[in-house]
Amino acid sequence: MAYSETESSELIDLPADAPIQLFDLKTQQASIRPALEKRWIDILDHGRIIGGPEVTECEEKLAEFTGAADVVAVGSGTQALVMPLLAMGIAEGDAVFMPGFTYNATANAILLSGGYPVIVDIDPKTFNMDPADLVKKIEAVKAEGRLTPRAIMPVDLYGLPADYTAIQAVADAHNLRVIADGAQAFGGKDNGRWVGNIAEITATSFYPTKTLGGYGDGGAILCQDKDFADRMRSIRWHGTGDNRKESIRVGINGRCDSIQCAVVAEKLGLFKAERARRIAAAELYNERLAGVIDYQIALEGQENGYGLYTVRVPNRAEVRAKLGDAGVPSGIYYDMAIHQMPAFAHLAEQGTLPECETAAEESLSLPMHPYLSADQVHKVCDVLIDAVKG
Repeated sequence: MAYSETESSELIDLPADAPIQLFDLKTQQASIRPALEKRWIDILDHGRIIGGPEVTECEEKLAEFTGAADVVAVGSGTQALVMPLLAMGIAEGDAVFMPGFTYNATANAILLSGGYPVIVDIDPKTFNMDPADLVKKIEAVKAEGRLTPRAIMPVDLYGLPADYTAIQAVADAHNLRVIADGAQAFGGKDNGRWVGNIAEITATSFYPTKTLGGYGDGGAILCQDKDFADRMRSIRWHGTGDNRKESIRVGINGRCDSIQCAVVAEKLGLFKAERARRIAAAELYNERLAGVIDYQIALEGQENGYGLYTVRVPNRAEVRAKLGDAGVPSGIYYDMAIHQMPAFAHLAEQGTLPECETAAEESLSLPMHPYLSADQVHKVCDVLIDAVKG
């Protein structure tokens, strides 16, 4: 089912005196509210809150947009990570390699599936998994012999795809599967391919503040194998077959409801226009901050989807306070590396993932959304540069 696109010029422009927002969902909603209300009324009329035609529409539009062979809508980004691991038969004693600087959902998904997360350090420029450290961790696991390497779960942090060229080469060399955690990165590209059509399997999230978000929880699994996608459809409905009564495998309640799928399908029509504005704002940030403040750097051939625009500042608490005093919101994603959280402290010792630990101390995310004006970006940069220089 084809989607219709909105031109960038048709997006709402905020008044010059509008407050700066870290995210801005209200402005986006204003541009599509009549269409959303019509969709919601349609759902109330047909009554299929679960498994309605909006689910298939959303899946087909996402596949068309990204080029993925098939897409399965699910109830959250975390479910989109857990379900492929279940389908692969990940179990106790199986190692799944993941970066140590990410949201806790990545580690939770591996542990919930029965696997064991092996934490890999990050590249300080990209904030993403360091392929060289990945090789070291795989070799160390093999040498120890306690765990069996099974899969790699890179994270496309802040919207920037991981180094899939290098990671896939490592995976091929060690016969490992790759499941991409693209929760923050819908709209990112690697050598011309959209996130969702880079790795064998990609999980994404429709959390409201994502680049393509719903108005509640939701997510999707984007696959290059239709048979694997069919297994995902079974698992999301308690492992049942076509009659949805008899379980033919172990599964979960992983369904995405019709309402969220309707929102995502409608927002997809705005997506390229909104993405262009995100990139324009990011390019202006880059221009103003170059040589003054370090920001996330894409590898050659990559395009950042800019779910977040993130910089490094050594005196973060002081800088953030000055931003707030000037009316500039900011966010910290994240102030702890995975192994620094109590639930995951057994996965690695403090000091063994230095780049993750440094990123947790220095990372600071600035306002980033499609309705951010050039004047607002300049104000953010003016305040930030003054704060950093002290």
